[in-house]
Amino acid sequence: MSVCAESAVTLSQRIFCELREAIVEGAIPPGSKISEAELAARFGISRGPLREAIGQLAAMGLIERRPNVGARVVELSRARLIDIFHVREALEGTAARQAAVRMDQQAVAHLRETLDAHEQQIREDAGHAYFQAPGDVDFHYRIIQGSGNAYLIKLLCNDLYYQVRMYRCQYGMRSQRGPAALNEHRGIVDAIERGDGEMAELLMRAHIRASRENVERMLGQGRCAVADRRDSE
Repeated sequence: MSVCAESAVTLSQRIFCELREAIVEGAIPPGSKISEAELAARFGISRGPLREAIGQLAAMGLIERRPNVGARVVELSRARLIDIFHVREALEGTAARQAAVRMDQQAVAHLRETLDAHEQQIREDAGHAYFQAPGDVDFHYRIIQGSGNAYLIKLLCNDLYYQVRMYRCQYGMRSQRGPAALNEHRGIVDAIERGDGEMAELLMRAHIRASRENVERMLGQGRCAVADRRDSE
């Protein structure tokens, strides 16, 4: 569960959650300078809790701090997006393998319910879009949580997860892959239900690799509005 969904959160945690969503959804656009004075005035708080929240955002890769420049919202480039896919392929493959061992039948049933909802969504959008909502309704999120591996959960659900959502929210990434991706998801669930960790990992890796190759084709055709520059770091 996200800290933002808990009943009692500190002031800095609340500000962190609000800023995170504003960045992910584009209300604070990529490349924007983070002004502590402006944000403190906006939220009506002191700079102490705000600095703590900004530090958390920097740790998860949504904000960059650079010498003589200050803190800015990250500008996700094509190169960084592809790097994220490579990391996801390796780590989510491992998560799927462990989920096949650790997820119970009720958790698998919830996965199937999620996919049924996604199938309806695809039908309503002429089979083109496969935009998944955040949190537990996200198929990948559920499997990562189901792995029971705290390290994978931290890396994939607390860090890379929101960078991926940033792309989904702001750059669309719409394609014809919706029905194929759904079928791939169903195959992964079948392997998890059988307890076949090796096959679950192979299918998850193949699924994410196919998504990356599709995104690379879209980028090459200029169909995604992702920054064209490479990171200067």
